[in-house]
Amino acid sequence: MTVELALAVAKGFLFVLATMLPILNPAATAPIFLSMTDGASPATRTLLARRIARNMFWLMTGSMLVGSYVLDFFGISLPIVRVGGGLLLASVAWRLLSATPSTPDSRVALAEGFTSDHAYHQAFYPLTFPISCGPASISVAITVGVALHDVRLVISVARMGGALLALAIIGVLLYLAFRYGEHFLRLIGDAGTAVFLRLTAFILLCLGVQIVWDGLSELMLDVMARSTRLVGTWPLSGFLPAVTRDG
Repeated sequence: MTVELALAVAKGFLFVLATMLPILNPAATAPIFLSMTDGASPATRTLLARRIARNMFWLMTGSMLVGSYVLDFFGISLPIVRVGGGLLLASVAWRLLSATPSTPDSRVALAEGFTSDHAYHQAFYPLTFPISCGPASISVAITVGVALHDVRLVISVARMGGALLALAIIGVLLYLAFRYGEHFLRLIGDAGTAVFLRLTAFILLCLGVQIVWDGLSELMLDVMARSTRLVGTWPLSGFLPAVTRDG
């Protein structure tokens, strides 16, 4: 039994790590974090990175544990979550694309206005959701949570324990990417940073549109399937003209 529990923990750990890490991708979202916190002091960014990593962990944990039950309770389907979250993600990316480059004076103004209280209010929206973990990661977390369930409660708990350990490691990686991402941008210079941030924002916009399209595609397929079933149940004999044959 001990070996079986250890295998269950390992399965949950590896499954969540291999599934969630490429979707959350801390290295790809770090430039967006740095762009949206331009002007913040290193201490404020460190505080934000810690809070975002913590928020991500609890949001993904809640999605895995009770996400499917919450959606069922409110009658919300995963395609609807993808459409709504994708629109939100695309709107944030569009604001990043259309933002004007910061001048030295504007950076000073941002530094003066980016207080710890301001950082506290921005820690969840939009820096945690939808930047760090968006609708795609939430929908995947819900699906992963369903896949980790087993008929035996002990195995389900063991798998979930491994999954939480994997989320904790991803949270540490997210914190490190956000905390020390500025050092990477210094290596590529101001011009390279501007190009890299715009390119990342454009990819984020495309990702938001892709999420919306995936949700709409699932909704359209569902509508077509229901229409097909409805047509198949129509009493066609009442609508067809009677055919007579002269004898």
